[in-house]
Amino acid sequence: MVSSDSESPASSEPLTIGALLRRAVRENETGEYVVTPTDRLTYAEADERSARAARWLLAAGVGKGSRVGLFFTNDTDWITWWLATSRIGALAVPLSTLYTPAEIAKVLRLADVSLLVAPPRVLKIDVAERLETALPGLADQAAGRLRLPTAPYLRSLVLTGDTDRDWATRWDPEGDSVADDMVPADVLAAVENEVTPADLAIMIHTSGTTADPKGVLHTHGTIVRQTATWPTAVRSLTGVQAAPRVLCAMPFFWIGGVLAAMGALHAPATLLVLPRLEAGAALDLAERERANGIVGWPAFTQQLREHPTFADRDLSSGPMIAGGPLDLAMSNVPDGFPTHRSLSESGGSFAATDIAIVDEAGVPVAAGAVGELLIRGVGVMAGYNKRERADVFDADGWYHTGDQVYRREDDPRLFYVGRATDLIKAAGANVSPLEVAAVVEEFPDVAQCVVLGVAHPVRGEEVCAIVVPTAESVDIASLTARARAQLSSYKVPTRWIVATSAQIPTLPSGKLDRRRLSAEIADGTLK
Repeated sequence: MVSSDSESPASSEPLTIGALLRRAVRENETGEYVVTPTDRLTYAEADERSARAARWLLAAGVGKGSRVGLFFTNDTDWITWWLATSRIGALAVPLSTLYTPAEIAKVLRLADVSLLVAPPRVLKIDVAERLETALPGLADQAAGRLRLPTAPYLRSLVLTGDTDRDWATRWDPEGDSVADDMVPADVLAAVENEVTPADLAIMIHTSGTTADPKGVLHTHGTIVRQTATWPTAVRSLTGVQAAPRVLCAMPFFWIGGVLAAMGALHAPATLLVLPRLEAGAALDLAERERANGIVGWPAFTQQLREHPTFADRDLSSGPMIAGGPLDLAMSNVPDGFPTHRSLSESGGSFAATDIAIVDEAGVPVAAGAVGELLIRGVGVMAGYNKRERADVFDADGWYHTGDQVYRREDDPRLFYVGRATDLIKAAGANVSPLEVAAVVEEFPDVAQCVVLGVAHPVRGEEVCAIVVPTAESVDIASLTARARAQLSSYKVPTRWIVATSAQIPTLPSGKLDRRRLSAEIADGTLK
């Protein structure tokens, strides 16, 4: 069964990021777009700052198709340079600030970045030193004339603050040299008129554990369409209809953060962001700015609730922060399986995506049956960087996600059972870790639960539940009995591990690191 859920912004303007920004400024000029612990950015200010940066980029020779790297934390500078890059039709390439020097070099090379913009410091990182470590020979180069075999397309490294490096191009938005080096405003306007929905807008690198991250390419049209549903979802989650204020605990350099940055251009919303995810600082910001809700991974929400000052905070503006579901994907689900969070490859939603759910033979399954999710259409990525289309999509244009999902009759939502590789094979029976975790997390003495399969000499794998209790201790026998009352016998965990939330490893994205968790159970780190 194939379904198409087409939804796009109700506007006659082109589906480009620049057009979306112009509309946001017209409709909510003085509204706050992004707030950090030290800065505030209205929609009008985002327009003005990004216009200056865009005019400077054009004068520097950056244009349609140029690949511009962005090495910033979640802050107003990231927004400024992302919008500037997008407005002129260049391709934004966000780089994770968690990258090691080797990873920076790898992504600069893989993505063919020609210009990288960064601040002099990222948290505790001296960016100039980090780049010199990443790029051998950089110290001997001249600004704007880089010639590096390890990043052969890279020509300029722009630092947005004071620097003594000869290889660095200095950006000072208030300086006379920048003003002299900008193209006129009418040239920028003419350039923006040439940007189309079909032009590539952003390359998001996957955050998994593969050797080389995959560069997911999205056009303006796709990213604008697929983020149009974000405001509705946020209003529903927070219960606030007019300009919700949302603590965004997703990095801008991955799809979750891009979804928020784009979504708040579709309809008024204020993103509350931090350069580094730290529970105390997040609670300070949420309390000060009267946050209505949070978008982020469950692990960080749990860290907020475990913070020693949490009970004394005034979070009355955002009940979902204090007492909503730990995992927002578990809101109003009928069977204990979360709604599908979408993929980097579908730009943050399934709004404009054709969907098929098929069995191992590729035959569509009936409603309620689990199968692999296939996607195609205008809501799907343009492809992977440096991969031919035939290597990514099948002959009928479908992208095979590998995700196991199902749909219920008369319910448009997708429910996520897991990756085929995550299913536990216990004595020959398939067990979904998500189903078991959903049951256990309903117990009042369990704050968090992670389930996975671990090797067993007789059963092949056994169901192992790692639980974070709400108190100092928990009765394992009681947990087992209550799980047995709600689950088939083969699904009931036969091994329980009590841990703190800090002991459950996550990837830099905030997602559960299943590979490391399995290794720590196998070597006895967790027991």
